[in-house]
Amino acid sequence: MSALLQALQAAVGPGQVFSDGDLSAWEIDWRRRYHGRALAVVRPGNTDEVAAVLRACAVHGAGVVPQGGNTGLVGASVPDASGTQVLLSLTRLNRIRAIDRANLTLTAEAGCVLQTVQEAAAAQGLLLPLSMAAEGSCTIGGNLATNAGGTQVLRYGNARELCLGLEVVTPTGEVWHGLSGLRKDNTGYSLRDLYIGSEGTLGVISAATLKLSPQPAARMTALAACTTLAAATELLQLAHERLGAGLTGFEVMGEFALALVARHFPQLRRPLAPAPAAPWTVLLEQSDGESEAHARGLFEGLLEIALARALIADAAVAETVAQSRAMWQLREAIPLAQAEEGPNVKHDIALPISRIAEFVSTTDAALMHAFPGIRLVDFGHLGDGNLHYNVQAPDGITAADFVRDSEHAVNTMVYDAVERLGGSISAEHGIGALKREELARRKSPEALALMRAIKAALDPDGRMNPGRVL
Repeated sequence: MSALLQALQAAVGPGQVFSDGDLSAWEIDWRRRYHGRALAVVRPGNTDEVAAVLRACAVHGAGVVPQGGNTGLVGASVPDASGTQVLLSLTRLNRIRAIDRANLTLTAEAGCVLQTVQEAAAAQGLLLPLSMAAEGSCTIGGNLATNAGGTQVLRYGNARELCLGLEVVTPTGEVWHGLSGLRKDNTGYSLRDLYIGSEGTLGVISAATLKLSPQPAARMTALAACTTLAAATELLQLAHERLGAGLTGFEVMGEFALALVARHFPQLRRPLAPAPAAPWTVLLEQSDGESEAHARGLFEGLLEIALARALIADAAVAETVAQSRAMWQLREAIPLAQAEEGPNVKHDIALPISRIAEFVSTTDAALMHAFPGIRLVDFGHLGDGNLHYNVQAPDGITAADFVRDSEHAVNTMVYDAVERLGGSISAEHGIGALKREELARRKSPEALALMRAIKAALDPDGRMNPGRVL
């Protein structure tokens, strides 16, 4: 046994270090695109053990790949194929340390599953508004390491906006105890913000203090069929005007995206029948602090105006919690339906909301001209300008072959259009290994130089999640 393996066993116990047998649960990413090989999988049970693992890896010069729920989409949380990297699984750091009702904060360890933290807040009558399809398996540490977005960014912000403090283990095994619950702290550089979104390349987030909100008195959910994507954008403006801060979610789904759901999950009923004249479906949600009657009045008034202005052709309002959940299931099933359909070229892009309709119109046409028969899966968080613009292979062409042969050309066309319109190639999924070269081509030299300077200062040996982001 190598000296490093012995040191890792001494740090966390022999039963929490795995170097033999089937390690595929840790070595293969969620999309099954990246297949790595770890020197060992190590499962510390507390922050002190994380620190001991990182000290051991520093002594022996080993690279460290932090991993939470392994639900990422850009290859940021699995080892490479060298067999030299230590996979640091944080799932045993799963304790909720404190809930401060008066301060509206919750402190959780990095391995806590997001849904578990949501439920802990709800048990106190409070709300953790971070929400996404993977919430039953993704973890708080991963959410923060990628600055996750989700379905309620429009009102509450990304993971960054929901985090007040962090506990972080540095590459040399020191612990920064920064679990502040303060909303105002103007004492120097914002170290918290360096680690949020850094994808494990600067250190290991071991715990976080998160902002909570009061539970709303009522929620209203509806599906609305829009004639064009430009009409959906106008509906968003109207919803801002009529609902104000109560507008919590505003999702858009193209017809082919919903057709995939119908094909692979026929048990999920669509309240609005497909209509060629209204090929875009909006899912909108309002949270109200007063009462259900107040919320319903605002919501139905909004939809009546939208119908009168011909922004929507039809609408269905959820009458029960079950109906609301069923509407959200349609939206959340789209990525799963795509996976059933086969590999596809994924894009997680951000654009000014005012340019999204233009982007889709021009890029759809350019791609369909260059790749006849492709199927475009458009959906995402229109309310915050984040579109999941995915390209499925034409019928009759093997999905894996299409991705292999055409992904680079498709990406170039999509990202060129995003760049022209002032957008970003990554809205909420991160960079990882998948977009590392694209970032190097498209980020400004000045920004890249600053990022490399930060990396060199905090991880001079380049051992934290090597090969990711930069």
